[in-house]
Amino acid sequence: MVKTTAPSSRSRSVDVRAWLGGIRLSGFAFIMLGLVVLAACVLVPSVSTYLDQRAQIAALEESVRVGHDEIAALEAEREQWRDPAFITTQARERLYYVRPGEVVYLIDDDLPAAAIPDDPATVSGDVERTRTDWMSQFVRSLVTSGSARTADPGS
Repeated sequence: MVKTTAPSSRSRSVDVRAWLGGIRLSGFAFIMLGLVVLAACVLVPSVSTYLDQRAQIAALEESVRVGHDEIAALEAEREQWRDPAFITTQARERLYYVRPGEVVYLIDDDLPAAAIPDDPATVSGDVERTRTDWMSQFVRSLVTSGSARTADPGS
């Protein structure tokens, strides 16, 4: 037996015109090609519609799942509101309700932790007298603010 090897594709050149010239289209092949193109034209819009509908179904299923989650959260909250201790706690925290005889102190802690000094200065127990009269300073401030020119927004 003699082994033959195919010539390498690099050494062989293909004449495209000769190859295309060798293709013969019969009437049957032409009709089948037309049917394939027609089938593609008919199926592409229906496949597109199918994919759009699947995307809508997925979105609706997601919204139903979110709705079920919201319903579960609202039912859990409704169960909390059925507990008298929870209602009492909410009334005390939100509406500042107190029981008769209780004294409530509200502390407004609006300073950030960085603004609070580490070592607060000692407060003097001595009363000091100011050098100016506060009433004359107040009247001077009112007169100055009333006679001040206002800025023109157009300039």
